[in-house]
Amino acid sequence: MRMYDCISAKKAGRELSKKEIEYIVGGFTEGSIPDYQMSAFLMAVCLKGMTEKETLFLTMAMAESGDVLDLSPIEGKKVDKHSTGGVGDKTTLIVAPIVAALKVPVAKMSGRGLGHTGGTIDKLESFPGFVTELSEKKFYAQVNQIHLALMAQTANLAPADKKIYALRDVTATVDSIPLIASSIMSKKLAAGADVIVLDVKAGSGAFMKTEEEAVLLAKEMVKIGNDAGKKTCAVVTDMSQPLGYAIGNILEVKEAIRALRGEGAKDLMEASYTLAAQMLLGAGRVVDFNEGYALAESAVKSGAAFEKFCEFVRAQGGDESYARNPEKFARAAFVREVKAEKKGYITRMQTEEIGMVSLLLGVGRETKESVIDLSAGIQICVKIGDYVKAGDTIALLHANDNTKMAEAEIRLLDAVIIEENAKKSPKHVLAIL
Repeated sequence: MRMYDCISAKKAGRELSKKEIEYIVGGFTEGSIPDYQMSAFLMAVCLKGMTEKETLFLTMAMAESGDVLDLSPIEGKKVDKHSTGGVGDKTTLIVAPIVAALKVPVAKMSGRGLGHTGGTIDKLESFPGFVTELSEKKFYAQVNQIHLALMAQTANLAPADKKIYALRDVTATVDSIPLIASSIMSKKLAAGADVIVLDVKAGSGAFMKTEEEAVLLAKEMVKIGNDAGKKTCAVVTDMSQPLGYAIGNILEVKEAIRALRGEGAKDLMEASYTLAAQMLLGAGRVVDFNEGYALAESAVKSGAAFEKFCEFVRAQGGDESYARNPEKFARAAFVREVKAEKKGYITRMQTEEIGMVSLLLGVGRETKESVIDLSAGIQICVKIGDYVKAGDTIALLHANDNTKMAEAEIRLLDAVIIEENAKKSPKHVLAIL
């Protein structure tokens, strides 16, 4: 078998076999297939696409290129949830304790943030003492004991995907639905859960800018998961504006704590309850979506979800007093109000740009080696559809370095569009697949 022949076949639009795809993934991962040949193959995929079979074969080959977690020591149906990434997306911090409080095991591996998208691991490490590097034995035992554990992604989870993604990033081959779907699902399948719920974002702050694109990606990933023997569903959610009001690690943790105490923003709670309901439904805890949604709401209203969150923080070595008294978290040295320059309605937000402003303030990483500022961030004070007067506060900027504040304010003002005529507030949940 030769890589040249595989490239030529894909360029001509022929469906590749399981053996051919395993040869490509295996050869590139161990180094016998060079970057320039893999680049040519990836470009051929971008131009010619992949069949459902090819996409499944690619996903499985990447999933099996490294460690595959065996969650059989954990009792019951294990559920996992994955978001395609967005601005202010702290749903895992809310959804996981809700589902665990209802005695469904949540065994989750999460990554760190890169760029303007925040990582769940970084947010949890805002708690002094919180440990994310767990042994498999400790991970299994904790899920059995309290129905929830979350650990950092192992270095050898789907290594083929890491290597292929790094190449896609520099060869203009990122925007291919089969390649995006297989990249995400390879890591989810390697993580070993029985039930996978996908939160696929759509809008200006998401990778998929339109609902149509997000639905296409969601369908592809659901098909892969179900074909691989995992009960999989997807929820397409809005990212035309930041989710909730907080952007930044500590700010998002504090907002998640308020949400678990029953004080969450409408869009954040609707997305969270919908995801929780789908997880409960997939695990067989409820018989229909409405029952799951109502149960999720009751777990918050009763305080059970918040208590589960505190128990989870404590179990992983974190100081739970910060959850009970969020004012203990560190605060940024500088806070600047951003005020509307004219009256009118908020009609649009350039959400990705708002995320980049948060990066400017120190929230995220520009490279994997970057040190993030846990207390930096943005508190958005308005939503699409809101009316503001000139001088009203539309955001608060939090930073420990005052030198970027002026630039951040100018960019944020440009990213929040105020117009004379009102625009309807967007739906929070766009589709369930």
